[in-house]
Amino acid sequence: MIDISKLIQGKNLTELDIQLLNYIIENMDHVLQQGVRHIAKVNYTSPATIIRLSKKLGYTGFVDMYYHLLPLIKEVEGKQTGVVEDFPEINTQEFFEYNTMETIELFINRVMKLEQTYIFLYATGFSAIAAEYLYKKLLVLGKKTILASGMDSIGVFENNLDNIGALVVISKSGETQQVIDKLVVAKEHHIFTVSFTKEIGNRIAGISDLNFKIIDNNKLDDRNMLPNIFFPRLLMTFELIIKEYLKPNIR
Repeated sequence: MIDISKLIQGKNLTELDIQLLNYIIENMDHVLQQGVRHIAKVNYTSPATIIRLSKKLGYTGFVDMYYHLLPLIKEVEGKQTGVVEDFPEINTQEFFEYNTMETIELFINRVMKLEQTYIFLYATGFSAIAAEYLYKKLLVLGKKTILASGMDSIGVFENNLDNIGALVVISKSGETQQVIDKLVVAKEHHIFTVSFTKEIGNRIAGISDLNFKIIDNNKLDDRNMLPNIFFPRLLMTFELIIKEYLKPNIR
């Protein structure tokens, strides 16, 4: 079974929408040939409902949804059946496929150079482990930093709003609701926001003032069960930022 929770999060889908999406995913090899009328018939609904579903998910129509979902589904199916590709080498060229040096420089100027206010780091799950790494790196660089995760009270964040100069969040999926809630509050208080997410479009990237896009090889693996080097790439991104920050002409 493929976990679709992050695929549908924030999309306001009905139970019927979820049933249709599961049907499409489970029959990916045939649904394009079957067409929307057949899919609607076997699910006791109308073709218009399927078209509305595709638009709720951000696609222009059924065919557009199919061709965007197909590679994601096949990738997960391949990994689940034991067909695992060799890990690609981690290098800076990958980073600059989706990010620029200007992105790093903006992070340095708006986050690393804060003096009177705090950098607030927030993440949950596996992302919280990476956030702790960045937290410790910032501490040894003498940066005033607060780290919080989903296990901490919301008061840790809200009670420090007046002293926060930048909110930095990490979310592999880019759809974690707890993270989104923090970003919304930060925006309301005019706090500069930064996010590290997967490289394709997501809500957290859209809300943030600055977004770092990290390649995610298993975009539908919400539980992080399959081999993936998203987090090694993420740590490399941290090191790239710090390397640039420590250059004499920048610092």
